Order: sequence, then C-alpha cells, then structure tokens
Amino acid sequence: MWKTILRRVLLMIPQIIVLSLFIFILAKAMPGDPFTGLINPNTDPETIEKMRIAAGLNDPWYEQYARWITNALQGDFGRSFLFKLPVSDLIGSRVGNTIWLSVFTVILTYAIALPLGLLSGRYQDSWLDKTVVVYNFVSFAIPIFIFALLMLFIFGYRLEWFPTTGSVSSAAEPGTLGFVWSRIYHMILPAISQALLATTVTIQYLRNEVIDAKQLDFVRTARAKGVPTNKVFTRHIFRNASLPIAAQLSYEITALISGSVVIEQTFAYPGIGKLFIDAINGRDYSVITALVLILGIVTIMGNLISDIVMSIVDPRIRIQ
Repeated sequence: MWKTILRRVLLMIPQIIVLSLFIFILAKAMPGDPFTGLINPNTDPETIEKMRIAAGLNDPWYEQYARWITNALQGDFGRSFLFKLPVSDLIGSRVGNTIWLSVFTVILTYAIALPLGLLSGRYQDSWLDKTVVVYNFVSFAIPIFIFALLMLFIFGYRLEWFPTTGSVSSAAEPGTLGFVWSRIYHMILPAISQALLATTVTIQYLRNEVIDAKQLDFVRTARAKGVPTNKVFTRHIFRNASLPIAAQLSYEITALISGSVVIEQTFAYPGIGKLFIDAINGRDYSVITALVLILGIVTIMGNLISDIVMSIVDPRIRIQ
C-alpha cells in the first residue's frame, strides 16, 4: 500500500507544476495588469511604466513565474487590489466559512442519500423505489442556481424561517453557544439546498450496487443456508455496496469546496465561492490566480485521498 501512496504522491507533483504554469499563463493573457483601476487615468504614462518596471511586469515571463511560484510556496500571494488586503489574509478569513458549509452539506447529503439508495435497491420496483427514482431524476434535472433561488424565496423571504444573507448574526458574541448556533442556523438553508441536489450520484450508485449484489453467489448461498433476510442485507449486501462510498467522501468534500460558488453567491454567504465571484467582477487578478491554484491543489489532494482509501478498501488496486 505504501508503494501505491508514494506513486500517487510523486504523480501529484508534476500535476501541481503544470496547474500552476497554466494558471500563470492564463493570468498573463488577461487584459490589463495589477495597476489597472488603481491609478488615476490622468497619471503620466511614463510614471505608470516605471511602476510596471518596479513591479517586475516587464521581466521575461519565466522570471515572473519563478518569482510568483516562489512567493506562493511561502504563502505570499500578493495583495488584493480590490479589498486592499494581503491575499493570504483575505482567503484565510473566508476559507473557514466554506469548509464548515461543505462539511455540513456532506453530512446532510449522506444522511439523505444512504438510506434512500439502500432502501430503493432492496425494495426494487416498489412504490418507494419508484418515488426515489423520480426524486433522483428531478434533482438531476434542476439547475442548482434555480433551485437555490426557489429555496431562498420560499424559506427565506416568504416563510422567513432562515436568514437570507451572511454566515453569523452581527449580535452574536464569539465564543458563546449563541454564536455557534447562529453559524449553524445560517448554514442550514444553503446546505440543504445543495445537499438535496448532490444526492443523485450516491443514490443511483447505491441502488445499482444493491440490486447487483442481490444476484451474487455469496448472497444466494447465505439465503440457501436459511440466513434471515434482514441479516443478509445488513451483513452482506449493504456492507459490500457501501464500502466504495467511503472512497468518494474526500472527493465530494473537495468538490463542494470548489463548487460552492453558486450557493455562496445566491445566499450572500461570505466564503471562497463568493470571494471568487467578487474578484472576477473586480478584475482582482491576484485573488483569482491564488484561488484557482489553491482549489486546484485541493482537488488534486482530494483525488489522492480517494485513491488511498480505495487502495485500503480494494487491495487489488495496490498491485496495479
């Protein structure tokens, strides 16, 4: 197993290098430069050119890349031109909100998907199975931004059950139970909105796995020996069908962290996704490149963790 992990880690290094190079080239291809919008339009062009030279923008691209990636490895992503703050501090103040929202969403996703997928596969072609299949088709077909707006309109504005903006109440005092509850309360609606549409793959996968497992030889043998039906499903079918789901857990968390842009923007939730949209609208290139690089690395790390879990669950992967 350690050889498999080492091979995956070594493979991850060139992926990160290629990713950082690709991000840098795209950033250089964008119109304007870091001084766009920061200086007076009436400023002398020679003064602007001196500023560009002082910042190293006229250096060869490979020198600029080496300087940028060296600073990034030290945690220095430059300064945000839109928020007037160091990019690392700005991201650090938002990343906690996104992580908590993603973890909460994953918990709700599995709390919904696991029982529905397992029961749907067990009671195939029943009214329960047909209801779950219809729900799966509907959740797969609805765009996330439309569903989020509907949830916000119904439960936020009409019924006023949940807050519509922010991550915590301004009246809550940090370090108190009221602060913790306020944070959870602000996450409920966006997390439910995202979780209800994120269950599709897990439900369908579990349903198919349970249906296929019911036809396997060891299940037939257990039934032939007189093992009770409930025990056959709990000890054989459900356990066998649920193991690969553990490998998808890390991948789903990273996917939610990098894919929470729509939810955070819709609910005005101050996380990484909303910061990314604000940076694009404000042409804050230093924030954009830093976020794309970090989210790309997080996704690669998520795939690495998934591979490690799969090598533990399925020993056949270790010898490939």
